[in-house]
Amino acid sequence: MEARSRETQAVGRQGGAQSSTQARERVLNRPNSLQSYRETQIKTANQGRLIVMLYDAALRSTGRALQALDTGVKGFETVNSAIIRAQDVVGELMVSLDMERGGDIARNLFGLYVFVNRQLMEANIRKDRQYLETARKLLAELREAWNAIADTKSPAQRPQGINIAG
Repeated sequence: MEARSRETQAVGRQGGAQSSTQARERVLNRPNSLQSYRETQIKTANQGRLIVMLYDAALRSTGRALQALDTGVKGFETVNSAIIRAQDVVGELMVSLDMERGGDIARNLFGLYVFVNRQLMEANIRKDRQYLETARKLLAELREAWNAIADTKSPAQRPQGINIAG
């Protein structure tokens, strides 16, 4: 009876070890799952949604930079990398503009992106919240505007009605 009890305990410990190993593997694989989810999101998004995702990335980066500014000098490296990431995203927004088909709207957006990029550059050089907050506020407003129209379809993309008259 005593031998059987030791055997049961050993199996229980082994099962526990397997469970913790499996749990560790699930935690380690979580970034891969998150990465896969993000890739799927990007691959299946329409152009409007992709633009909103870019704004989201810029807002996350500027948020990280603002938080890092609160830590003082020791956070300056994080501030720098977060602002550079936001500038990269703004650069992507700039190159995504179609100046021929976009007309005045594309030109105006380009001007706004240049302004935001300058604000980010000044924020990075001076480590000044004011510049960063100005850029972030404008990015947030533009994001909301894009979000409002992201899922709307142009007349050419709308499904045509069914002709039941025959």
